Amino acid sequence: MTHTALAGIAFIAGLLVGSFLNVVIARVPAGLSIVRPGSRCPRCGHALAWYENVPLVSWLVLGGRCRSCRSPISARYPLVELLTGGLFAACAVRFPPGWELVRAVLFVGFLVPLALIDLEHWVLPFQLTLPGAGVGLLSALPLGTEAVVEAAIGAAVGFVFFLALEVGLRILLKKEALGAGDKWLVLLVGAFLGWRPLFGVLLLSNVQGALVGGVLLLTRGRAGPASPPPGAPATEDGWTPGATHVPFGPFIALAALELFFLAPWLAETFPGPFVGLITGMPWAPP
Repeated sequence: MTHTALAGIAFIAGLLVGSFLNVVIARVPAGLSIVRPGSRCPRCGHALAWYENVPLVSWLVLGGRCRSCRSPISARYPLVELLTGGLFAACAVRFPPGWELVRAVLFVGFLVPLALIDLEHWVLPFQLTLPGAGVGLLSALPLGTEAVVEAAIGAAVGFVFFLALEVGLRILLKKEALGAGDKWLVLLVGAFLGWRPLFGVLLLSNVQGALVGGVLLLTRGRAGPASPPPGAPATEDGWTPGATHVPFGPFIALAALELFFLAPWLAETFPGPFVGLITGMPWAPP
């Protein structure tokens, strides 16, 4: 099978998985089952027939509206499907058919909903982070002892480092600076990527998060959400994001995906000790 054909199949599979991830993104933060009931309009409760639930196609044919009540359907749904399809295709380009490809799409399948849930709700649900870390560790088993050790060390180092960072910043700043779920997300990332690229994940996520937060502050006067009304619920750890905060989970996920896909190319194109440190790829002076 050619790379093009494999990428095409992976893209279609990603569209289908993305449709399911839309359900995960909508229901997990609300504490609802992702199995029952079936897909339905969130406004009128209209149960979707199979032909109303075809990834991308149904949204386009229906003009982005519910067939029953004509309420608008968020463009997030086809965008998540496209994003997942594109990332699955990138996995197929990065890896040949085999277990590493399976592991790659599993990694993407956890990062996409976690990033989007954190972006919208400022939470990283344990229902996804902990099973994701478990899948990362268990999926390393078929790759051999070295891969299992790398995954275990990566999960442990990522979690302990972020836990220490969270506690240290809380003591230093006398307030929360990192969400409680971030260390669990890094646990998942370390379980899939191992420990070597974790410094790069930390650096890239902080730099990109700071840039986006700075742009938001300049353009709209705040990076975080508008002040919640009295009595509004905080995040799952009792913390309410402020005007200068941005959710960190999406930037951890973005940095992890950047290094996951681009590390070999970066290490080959820009060989050197700094790039080796960022990517976790071996480097030796010429």
